[in-house]
Amino acid sequence: MKRVFTIPRRGVSSGPVLFLWQSMSGNFLVLTGLDQVLNIYDRHGEKQHELSLPGICSGMSWDKDGQILSIICEHSNTLLLWDSNTRTVSHVDSGLRDPMTLIVWSKSAPLLAVGTIKGNLLIYSYRTSKKISILGKHNKQITYGAWSQQNYLALVASDKTFTLSNADGDTMFRTTLKGEPSHVQFSSMKQDAPGGGETTVSLILNKKALFLLNIHDPEDPIVLSFQEKYGSVVDYYWHGEGYILLGFSSGFFIVLSTLLKEIGQEMCHVQCFKNNLSYMAFCASEKKVIGCGDDNKVKTYDIRNLQEMLHMITIDDEQYIDGIQWSDDGQLLALAGSEGNLHVYLTKLPVLGSVCSQKLAHLSSLYEVSIYSARKKVIDEILFLVLHFLKS
Repeated sequence: MKRVFTIPRRGVSSGPVLFLWQSMSGNFLVLTGLDQVLNIYDRHGEKQHELSLPGICSGMSWDKDGQILSIICEHSNTLLLWDSNTRTVSHVDSGLRDPMTLIVWSKSAPLLAVGTIKGNLLIYSYRTSKKISILGKHNKQITYGAWSQQNYLALVASDKTFTLSNADGDTMFRTTLKGEPSHVQFSSMKQDAPGGGETTVSLILNKKALFLLNIHDPEDPIVLSFQEKYGSVVDYYWHGEGYILLGFSSGFFIVLSTLLKEIGQEMCHVQCFKNNLSYMAFCASEKKVIGCGDDNKVKTYDIRNLQEMLHMITIDDEQYIDGIQWSDDGQLLALAGSEGNLHVYLTKLPVLGSVCSQKLAHLSSLYEVSIYSARKKVIDEILFLVLHFLKS
């Protein structure tokens, strides 16, 4: 893992940093702070675009193809939609009169769900510009939400309520949860029929328990609690055929199976950090997980063998890590530091090389090509300021 660039605090603004990689390609890194300016950088650390926001950003989300970035701001009822192809921004009046608190794109259609502080919901079609407003979907602030591949929408609110809706916003199921909900996701349990789509909603209750609900049998959810020694759930990810990886504040990673006869049994557990785990990120394509903990340490593991650590680095110029984002292709990892800087690390290189006579050239970093000779070891290293083929 090698640092490729740093965006210093002065390029981010003071206060906490909100940042997000472009979905799919990861060609853009979007970040904003308290200065009400959204900066868009390419994967080489060069600023490509800047947007003035009508307020402090309260949420942003890329559509499934990474073409449209949607942004909501405090004290504004306008949706901002930035097109990464044309580099233009559209302003859409949401029609909502209370502050927007949640924004999330569908996984399979150009549909955008927006939740508000009073529990109202907007479903916006980017293709047709149609807006569906649902007042009183929840009684209090909508805090987390997720779409399924089949365009079901799961939402939770600060009043501990859960709703499952269709793409038109019609409520299909509603219940009150026994704890504060967070981290809503859709996937499929191991015993679900193949090809049946994402039929399971998962979420965390009170940062201590995992809640699993089958949308075809919502009256009988499964709630899994964990040992006290693990502490609070930091985050979790579905992977493989119905497995769940969870990270805990005490520094543990554990893997659960959702096969009914194995429910509640730990398939694997390992303490990756001695004192604490603060953030984690998972790359499905690489089957790897990265954890940040013990203040400023970053560790990489293969999900198929958590007992062996692949890499570890210490961010010496930061007291602690304040956020982490991994690009979908697994090539670049962005870390927010305690000093307000944003560091980007190379975690994987594309395999590029060529042979001529007795010489071999291959890409050894984002800006470097190493040349080898059959007669001697490295004979030259060429540093490039721009690698055009990597930018495309």
